[in-house]
Amino acid sequence: MRIVRSIWSVAAARRVGRSLFHLLLIAATVTCAPSQPAVTPAPESGPAVPREGIPIPDANLPRVGLDSLRPHPDLPLLGSDPQLRIGLTVGAVSVRVSSEIAVRPLGPDGTPVLGSPSALSWTIVADGGAIALVAADGWRSARIDLAGFDPPPGGTGLSVDDRPYRGRIYLLRDRTGLTAINQVGLESYLAGVVSAEMGRRDSNETEALAAQAVVSRTYAIRNLGKRHADGFDLYATVVDQVYGGMRAETPLGWNAVRETSGNILAFEGAPIDAFFFSTCGGRTADGAEVFAAAERPYLRSIRDVDASGQVYCRFSPRYHWHEEWTVDRLRTILQQSLPAASVAVPARLDNIESVRITDRTASDRVARILIGTSSGSIPVSGPAIRLVLRPAADQVLRSGTFVLSETRVAGRLSALAADGMGSGHGVGFCQWGAVGRARAGQGYRQILAAYFAAAEVRQLY
Repeated sequence: MRIVRSIWSVAAARRVGRSLFHLLLIAATVTCAPSQPAVTPAPESGPAVPREGIPIPDANLPRVGLDSLRPHPDLPLLGSDPQLRIGLTVGAVSVRVSSEIAVRPLGPDGTPVLGSPSALSWTIVADGGAIALVAADGWRSARIDLAGFDPPPGGTGLSVDDRPYRGRIYLLRDRTGLTAINQVGLESYLAGVVSAEMGRRDSNETEALAAQAVVSRTYAIRNLGKRHADGFDLYATVVDQVYGGMRAETPLGWNAVRETSGNILAFEGAPIDAFFFSTCGGRTADGAEVFAAAERPYLRSIRDVDASGQVYCRFSPRYHWHEEWTVDRLRTILQQSLPAASVAVPARLDNIESVRITDRTASDRVARILIGTSSGSIPVSGPAIRLVLRPAADQVLRSGTFVLSETRVAGRLSALAADGMGSGHGVGFCQWGAVGRARAGQGYRQILAAYFAAAEVRQLY
């Protein structure tokens, strides 16, 4: 793949604003024309569950793209498919890069590492403040600052820890270990995102895939250079978008990417903050209900039902859900989750006496709860509620649309239950709603207009 201008220069663009005008400073490459990808079953039949899209990480509420925009009257056209750098792993002890055809590692300046043989498999390890390459035959390089691998001519791609990817692979030394980076064209990246995000879909649901392709392309363009300090643009996980590489590609996913090639969602001449999530439960949320400073004309709550009143996302396995806690388990979770969510708590969290909903948002999501304890009441507001009422230590509550019920024995709280609807933060694009809309015969532009009413589909390249 020939690089016209490297994506590494994106930091300078970000310093002067995120508008698409500055993307002219970034890369343009010859689009990687894929061979017919193999069909790989997704982990589930449908969009990944639970799905946060632009997520709520464990100890962090999302802060994606919420700075002020600098709109331009017209979106400039890029010459072709821009390059992205995707962080596949961060802080790894070691990384294995392999190929069906021998590849030669490259040094920091892009030239082959002197004296290094070609091999089918390389193990890269941290070596002091740098890295070292170990070939399958035991050959070991001197310490270098950066290792790169180009896809071999005639090969099907490079694999990182046995997962194949299109484009180049780079390894660099980070603070705690190794970072593996996949440099890949945006359209090829999207082919590894669309079906990873939406699951394996049927032919009557292809317009939902096309809508996801536009949303994901917009997200990628809007957030180019976001992780520049870490050496890449986006994570390959729900921290940004789920990217599964070639293994996640499907023919329907590729068709969705090609059908919408170069299309993004724009508002006042700039790419939008393309929030998305799994299941709205019948109504999406206003942006400001969930994210600070996310008051956007295109992030408005909608009632997501058809003409007969049927909810579009009713097919989702998380349309309804139930969670429950014994009082002892609830106390254990709150002891960890309250401080993690930066909620002030008494010195000792003794008896939990009650958990009550005291306020709701306009979209009927829980806006405030009050946790009554023997040491006083603890208020929790906004998205922190989902971080606090965890089903388990490594999970957040599925959505903010729920009711609580208490079980009492001899007047004392013995258990708490939550019955809810939907999965995710609820702002923007509802993935299961898009599936329902596609089944109802809506095209991808109609689907996008429903969820981002003030935005428009524009051709970027």
